[in-house]
Amino acid sequence: MIKFIAVKDYQFFYYNLLLLFVLLLFIDSQQTRLEDHGNLKKKNIHGILLMTLVIFYAGLRPITFSHFGDMGRYNYYFEQYVAGAPLRVGKDIAFELYMKICSSLMTAQMFFLTCAFLYIFPLYKACKKMFDDYWYYAFFMLLASFSFWAYCVNGIRNGLATTMFLYAVTRDRKIIQYALVALSISIHGSLMIPAAAFVVTSYYKNTKHYFYFWLLAIPLSIALGGFWENLFMSLGFGEEERLQGYLSDVDEAVEKSGFRWDFVLYSASGVLAGWYFIIKKKYEDPFYKQLFNIYLTVNGFWILVIRANFSNRFAYLSWFMLGIIIIYPYLKMRFFNKQHQIVGYIVFLYFLFTYIMGLKR
Repeated sequence: MIKFIAVKDYQFFYYNLLLLFVLLLFIDSQQTRLEDHGNLKKKNIHGILLMTLVIFYAGLRPITFSHFGDMGRYNYYFEQYVAGAPLRVGKDIAFELYMKICSSLMTAQMFFLTCAFLYIFPLYKACKKMFDDYWYYAFFMLLASFSFWAYCVNGIRNGLATTMFLYAVTRDRKIIQYALVALSISIHGSLMIPAAAFVVTSYYKNTKHYFYFWLLAIPLSIALGGFWENLFMSLGFGEEERLQGYLSDVDEAVEKSGFRWDFVLYSASGVLAGWYFIIKKKYEDPFYKQLFNIYLTVNGFWILVIRANFSNRFAYLSWFMLGIIIIYPYLKMRFFNKQHQIVGYIVFLYFLFTYIMGLKR
């Protein structure tokens, strides 16, 4: 357990750790070429160091009911398993089985450290697979995402499931992809939404139509309000008690502020990036196109139910891939003369939003 940092300051120190790394990245981006061997060697060192620090920093956080959201509840169930409780069958069975096995092998603190490792290390492997020597830029975008910290220390199941999903879609063999996507659903049932989008986009690939759906979702959500929550519940999305709770009540924060244009604009940063490269620049990369189509589909679904209770959890089903959507083309093809400088500004501005929002909490 890390004891020299007060529990209330954990998030503050995390964002300032990232601030140090993003400043180093930004300075390098203004001085060297992206493909420079020395730059890539340094980024590899920075990436391994940052990954190690974040895994141990998050994984060894104090176990408390007063902070880190659902962590206390997970600790309670873990201790129940330690005491010999039977396996909880019926909801998120893969996570329950994982917790049950861990309870016979390790302490609660080691369990949360293992969760942090399984949340972060597969993202490193996915980025290495997608970007090879340029993996650090994408990996940092994931760690610097608005919701990354929350789903590391609070919504742990959801975080593990989305990591598994991203890892799954980067595998080469279809059978491995589908098996791991199924595993992600069994870790957290909400992954059935991006999983369904993954299946649909594997066969229907017209990006313009997905883009039009996303645009149309905004006026439809504004005009019809709670109609969409009721519709999705009637189609079976509300069968699970937890999910029904997400959809059935109006979120207090949204009720006070109205339609969350700030979060829609945040989502639109990925939409704009994908539109610019795929539609305007005619960038052809089948994997990127499918990932973008998944993002448009799932984010459009969230916009439709944006007034639902815990709609942030639906937003995260697309936001977890937002950093990749934005940075991907820059790491795959040369579009601009000073591309490394542009990458530096993109990473810095993307993190700046997270930093400001994080310190406001």
